Amino acid sequence: MDSIYQSIEILSKEKGIDPQIVLDAVKDAMLIAARKHFRTTENYDAVFERTGGIKLFTVKTAVETVADPALEMTLAEARRIDPKVEVGGEVRIQRPTDALGRISAQTAKQVIFQKVREAERDTIYREYADRMGELVNTSIKRVEGLDLVVDLGKTEARLPKREQSRLENYSVGDRVRCVLRMVDKSAKGPGVVVSRADSELVKRLFEQEVPEIYDGTVVIRGCAREAGERTKIAVSSRDRDVDSVGACVGMKGMRVQSIIRELRGEKIDIIEYSDDPVVFATHALSPAKISKVNILDAVDKHMEVIVDDSQLSLAIGKRGQNVRLAAKLMGWKIDIKSEEEKRQEAQNALTMFSMGAPVAALIEYGLADSTVDALVKAGIGSIEKLGGMTPEDLESVPGIDGYSVSKIQQAINGYYGQDYSAGQSEDGSEEQVAELGEVPAEEQAEEQGREPGEEAADVAAEVEAVAVAEGTGDPVDGEAVPEVPATSL
Repeated sequence: MDSIYQSIEILSKEKGIDPQIVLDAVKDAMLIAARKHFRTTENYDAVFERTGGIKLFTVKTAVETVADPALEMTLAEARRIDPKVEVGGEVRIQRPTDALGRISAQTAKQVIFQKVREAERDTIYREYADRMGELVNTSIKRVEGLDLVVDLGKTEARLPKREQSRLENYSVGDRVRCVLRMVDKSAKGPGVVVSRADSELVKRLFEQEVPEIYDGTVVIRGCAREAGERTKIAVSSRDRDVDSVGACVGMKGMRVQSIIRELRGEKIDIIEYSDDPVVFATHALSPAKISKVNILDAVDKHMEVIVDDSQLSLAIGKRGQNVRLAAKLMGWKIDIKSEEEKRQEAQNALTMFSMGAPVAALIEYGLADSTVDALVKAGIGSIEKLGGMTPEDLESVPGIDGYSVSKIQQAINGYYGQDYSAGQSEDGSEEQVAELGEVPAEEQAEEQGREPGEEAADVAAEVEAVAVAEGTGDPVDGEAVPEVPATSL
């Protein structure tokens, strides 16, 4: 039986788990096998003895009157087994373990393996949960479909297809450097997942290759990566005498070339970080040259970048990769436009301005949305065009009736009335219409030198005719204009 204990110790060391966990798993397996074999509701207990193997006991309680024979026995029966037992005490009756049979042994084996696997997962989780993002050296152990299983030393890890670079192909036995991506306790296979596509891998490689990053003189401020294609990494220096970009590139590019070889030729852009988003955007979109940067929304981090027409494709990059990585690196939404596009936008805006204000602006002055929709569908998009139409023209528009025409007129009057002060004429003089309306018609006629009921226009025409006939010209301020003699030519 010593060999069983030795086997448990060896298994515990291999899996890196506590031997007591294995012992408890063996006991639990024995109890499950006993219940399955004897098919009773009795209470069982297993005891592991280093020199005597595993012993199985049935546990019963001593009582005066037995209610459940499977769990209880009389005090007299109990004292035949243990003379010192009292009422309420427990009596242990040994049961043979060799009677459990082959099926029970298989059940016990499965339980032991399950308990050991659970203990192993817990141990692995505790060891690797706090090491996410750490660079580890691994070797390819086997291939499982599209995924790779790598050896971490104490345990295995999985390198899924999605965490591999498209430039890389591996064979069993190859040594690769990865970063710890996550630990999954519920996984059936290796619970540790490593990555070759994560941006943390680039950061860890720079920390190893660049002493200034390792000692904190140069700080990595951000990294955006599309594995196998391109990486943009932003760095800044805490010492103004140290060039952050130059330190990462190294003499003749030796430092960055070493990282590029590790990544199988992946392109790396090293960018100087800036707190000014305009300057940072200029650096992040390199190698394209930026003409202008407009901050559209500082809160939502939205900017517009203007480039020369010849730089547009370079700024966008292959399949939009350059601007996509720059936006990811900065955490901003970036709209890239060429100078020609910007000029066209300005021209369109000018054209719209020249066309006048949109009809929708009349909604503010009481015009219904349905009326605006009907006008727009009919091609009447500006207030100026609408104002030049007669009521008959408006009623011919589908969806416009007489009531809508009156509402349109009121809205137009309200729109144009906003530019003038109430009670002022166009030349700035005060209107007298309201006051004149209050003067009796007889008084107005007497002041204007006409009979009551005679139209003012008729009197004015008569006065003018008499003045012309007498050669006095137009009356000005109540005085006749002297007649000018004709001059012979």
